[in-house]
Amino acid sequence: MDCPKCGAATIAFEIPGELREYAPGDEPTVALCRRCLTLHPAPETEASTDPDFTIVSDAFPRSEDEGAIAMVLAVGLLDSFALYRREIEALIEQVEQAGTDPLLLLDRLADDPETEPAVDLRRRRQHLEGTLD
Repeated sequence: MDCPKCGAATIAFEIPGELREYAPGDEPTVALCRRCLTLHPAPETEASTDPDFTIVSDAFPRSEDEGAIAMVLAVGLLDSFALYRREIEALIEQVEQAGTDPLLLLDRLADDPETEPAVDLRRRRQHLEGTLD
């Protein structure tokens, strides 16, 4: 499946039950664009139950134990920060509890030359940092 926003390749994955409430839409599977980092419903796509998000960027944690899916969902929701603020904050808390620094991860994603995020990650990071204080 290609990204409907920019046409780049995506990585499809199943959202674990405990994270379903934070996912946009009603689909149990979504796809993350490898270029613009947007999330899209992927109902007809074969999805991984153990996705390797490092193929998108090595900034992402390597395994779900490190909060990878929670972080991907949070990044995907950043384009609608005002609408999904509660969800983003809850996901970021899960990422922190898993031992990953989400603000550092956003910095690394913003600096990654292989990605062209659809949102200004540095600006969203500032908003997020202000809400986490």
